[in-house]
Order: sequence, then C-alpha cells, then structure tokens
Amino acid sequence: MTEESHHQHRQKKGIFDSIFPVEHDFEHMLAEQARKTLECVETLVQWLQDTPLSEPNLLREQEANVDAMRYDMEEKLLDSFSTPFDRQDIYSLSRQMDYIVNYSYEVAREMYAFSVQPDDAIRSMAGALLEGTWYTVQGVEAMSRDKKRVKDLIRSARVSMRTIDDLYIHGMADLFDQDDVIEALRKREIYHHLRDAGKALRLTVDILHHAVVGLI
Repeated sequence: MTEESHHQHRQKKGIFDSIFPVEHDFEHMLAEQARKTLECVETLVQWLQDTPLSEPNLLREQEANVDAMRYDMEEKLLDSFSTPFDRQDIYSLSRQMDYIVNYSYEVAREMYAFSVQPDDAIRSMAGALLEGTWYTVQGVEAMSRDKKRVKDLIRSARVSMRTIDDLYIHGMADLFDQDDVIEALRKREIYHHLRDAGKALRLTVDILHHAVVGLI
C-alpha cells in the first residue's frame, strides 16, 4: 500500500468510525483476559511445586472468572455494530485463551483426583506452557501498537510450543518403558491435557498473527 492509498484508507476508516463508533474496548478486554490466562498458568506451575498436592481451589476460581470474562465479551460482540478488527478473530482469540485455562485446571483437577504426582515431564511442560503464554500475553497487549514486536513475540511463543511437543514425546516414551501400567495410564492423561493446552496456545498465537496482519 502506497503512502497516498494508506492515507485515503485512514480517512475512510476515520469517517466510518465517526458514523459507527466502536462501542466497547475489545483490545483492552482481550489484554485483560490474556493477563488472567497467564495468572492461571502461573498458579498451575506453582501448584505443581508443592507436594503432596492440595485441591486446586484457586485454579477452579480463576477458571470460573476467565469463563465469565469470555461470556461477557461474547455478549458485547453480539451487541456491537463495529469492532476494531475482525469479529471472528476477537471471538476465537478469546475462546482459545479460555481453552488454555480450561486445560490447565483439568491438569490439576485430574492429578489431584487420580493421585498423580508431578514428574519432570509434567513440570517441564507446564513451564514451557507458562513461557509461551507469557510471550503471547505480551503480544496481545502490543497488537495494535507495535507489529514488529508482536511478530518477534510470536516467534518466541512458537519455540515454547515446539518445546511442549518435544517434552510430550520424550515423556510418553519414558512412560512406555515403565512396569506400572496403571500409573502410566494416569500420567498419560495428564500429558495429553498439557499437550492440548499447548495446542490451544498454538491456535491463540495463529489467530493473534492473523489479527495483527489485518490491522492497518
């Protein structure tokens, strides 16, 4: 886009916004949800450090709070005529961040219910999830201000996602070598949930990238 066409686009956008103003600050709401998502993953990582494991009450409360934030955003999306960027991207970004929280809570909930003790693979995957989520949160906060920084953060987040996949594969390989089949099955469920959280993080990052590319 040339400088002249970019200027014309900005003028048209300004006229459109004056006629159909954005009713809600969706970028702020996404950033706030992103920060709460990070808090949930931080809680999971901290929870895994204290053994014997306690009931994950704080994570349950945090998950409920993030769910409420997402439902509120969805209601506002339905009521809004104009949004700062693609409506589907706003919805999907919020939904995938919520999945990260959901899977984080499920990890803790099932570990406590099944009496699964954290091992190196579980703690390492949770740590990589925390790292990738941190990069993603920084990207959400900067999405309309600094595209270059967001792209750099996305690259860093994707490194963390690959780390989760590698840890999952190595962890599963170790499980297959164990003699205790029941313990292996229990841990397999936990590994899967952590990998699913990593997949939700990957989709979050992909949607973030798509949204940033579409911003002028």
